[in-house]
Amino acid sequence: MRMSRVPLHPPGRTPLHRRLRTAAALATAAVLLAAFPAQAHPGNGNGQGNGHRPDRVTVGNRTYIADDQGRATQWRGFNLADKGHSGADAFADIQERDLRDMAARGFNLARLVFFWDDLEPAPGRYDRTYLAKMRRILDWADRYHIKVVLDAHQDVYGPAFNGHRGIPAWTTRTDGLPYEPIPGDWFSEYFEPSVQTAFDHLYTDHDLRAAHARMWTTVAAALGRHPAVLGYDLMNEPFGKLAADTDLPTAAGRFEAGQLTDLWNRLADAVRLVDRDNWVFVEPTVIVGLGVPTQLGAIDDPHAAYAPHFYDTAMEAGADYDPEGTFIQAYEAAITDYPARNRMPVIVGEWGPPDPTLPHMRTYFTRMTAAMDRFSSGWTDWQWCRGGGYCTLTANGQLKPNHDLLVQPYARATAGDPVSYGYDPATRTYTLTYTTRANADGPTEIAVPRDVYPRGYNVAVQGRNADWDRHGQTLTVTTRGRTGGTYTVTLTPR
Repeated sequence: MRMSRVPLHPPGRTPLHRRLRTAAALATAAVLLAAFPAQAHPGNGNGQGNGHRPDRVTVGNRTYIADDQGRATQWRGFNLADKGHSGADAFADIQERDLRDMAARGFNLARLVFFWDDLEPAPGRYDRTYLAKMRRILDWADRYHIKVVLDAHQDVYGPAFNGHRGIPAWTTRTDGLPYEPIPGDWFSEYFEPSVQTAFDHLYTDHDLRAAHARMWTTVAAALGRHPAVLGYDLMNEPFGKLAADTDLPTAAGRFEAGQLTDLWNRLADAVRLVDRDNWVFVEPTVIVGLGVPTQLGAIDDPHAAYAPHFYDTAMEAGADYDPEGTFIQAYEAAITDYPARNRMPVIVGEWGPPDPTLPHMRTYFTRMTAAMDRFSSGWTDWQWCRGGGYCTLTANGQLKPNHDLLVQPYARATAGDPVSYGYDPATRTYTLTYTTRANADGPTEIAVPRDVYPRGYNVAVQGRNADWDRHGQTLTVTTRGRTGGTYTVTLTPR
């Protein structure tokens, strides 16, 4: 999740393997579809089943997920994670008020962290109570019109290593190699020989590959038809056995091009056994945070999206943001080519500072959100919780310093092709320019959080035959006329 130090010369070597489609996964799918009845699912946010409706909208080098009206969507929200509870107490720290309060500030997306070790504590034994708790959170999200990405989270593989969470202990094969916890620098534990070997077995051993695929078939069968589900983040911050005979970027690139591409295709196949519509989100290694372009190969899936993380290693170690540094510029340059080549929507799965009170944090938040407006269609900050560290809220539920900058207007759905958009927090001015398109219906919907304009706001719309209206925290703009018309919407405070 967050890197405090990145070793320069990791050990190990990565082999290549073919994609896996298992009969066991098909059998699991049949059982689970019987056990978890289908729910009504009027739309999964990708427009499939509507004939002429696109599932995505590509404008220049950027691709957006299309909704069931063919509109380009944008997403803003937070991670919901409870790492402190498991078993009967799993998800105890995630409450309905979290979804309600997120929606009250205009957010429309949550990335819900779950753990394979909790879901399947023993081989083939899935915890239905755990799935029911996930469904309850989805119910809350749907109540407040928030979509959810289900994130199979892991930190340093899982509980076999110093109590970390993620991949079950029963999958962990270390070949007897050593593991030494590294207090204060847990990310470096990924390079321990036993951890690297455990990942390698997960990717290469037939039975573990099948178990991993069955896990995702289980989740998609049980929850995929829920109307709140947008998609599945197949593994948080994937890692593997990296070659010792080269530098870290090259070693990570070999892993991405080989085992990691294979993993994403294999797990996507498992999801598609039971869910043809929702999106699968794939991640590069965290090495992209160093400004290194990913070497991932093509994901052979009709609804694949890209979900990189956006962390500064110096800040992870406690430093303030450096306004004269090049972290954001280097990251942005590195992140854009892969999704552009593959026409993949980009939603940044994690980002955020460990200490929002440092002197340059206001500049950090302003520049980060502006950068993501340039290369992505959304983000989920780490994380929505109350307390210290990365939590967005204080113990009494107030936004921490500088987090007010996360509350911004944005176009949740654009009835056409977004040409440009952005928000200036200094003047509280939001501007969206778009062109209309024949296969996009409905109005353009702009989220306008009350916190941004407590005394109201002015609206100016440039373009012929346009009407607008306010509905709570949503501004709708309806256009009439020829396809290809250009419209600019500007919001300013009263």
